[in-house]
Amino acid sequence: MGAGKTTVGGLLASELDYRFWDTDELIEQMAKTTINQIFAEQGEAVFRQLETQVLSELSAYTRLVVATGGGIVLKRQNWSHLHHGIVVWLDVSADQLQARLQGDTSRPLLDTDNLGAKLETLLEQRQHLYAQADVRVTVTPEETPIAIANRTLTELSQVIKSDSAPPPVHD
Repeated sequence: MGAGKTTVGGLLASELDYRFWDTDELIEQMAKTTINQIFAEQGEAVFRQLETQVLSELSAYTRLVVATGGGIVLKRQNWSHLHHGIVVWLDVSADQLQARLQGDTSRPLLDTDNLGAKLETLLEQRQHLYAQADVRVTVTPEETPIAIANRTLTELSQVIKSDSAPPPVHD
């Protein structure tokens, strides 16, 4: 949450001439309600089921950039959908996230009196899963979304080249 997935994802999609989708926006459209209301009225488990359903449907498409919620990595089933493409982790420190999210009331998991501690806990729970991403882009506080997107494109090109490189020639 607050890493810039939607902003950077939109920039990447534009640069690559791909379509862009944000899973949270699709969930709200499908459920015809907000994520806050889903959490409040139906609970996190229902939200996670909707998240998996949306990701499953998106994974059938190509030439697509998808911004997911940070908790999507928690369900093993989601990894099978994520690996239909290249997974990028925008690695933002807890301090940066706290600065970005201070006062944000749109994120139900952050409805707490101690935002810093909650962010630290979420990162501790998820970091080993985020580390399974194909590309890790460590974000610094002074970087603009455009700079992050450009760096991500450079990292993606390295992954694509290494995946499609011909086998080495042996004597």
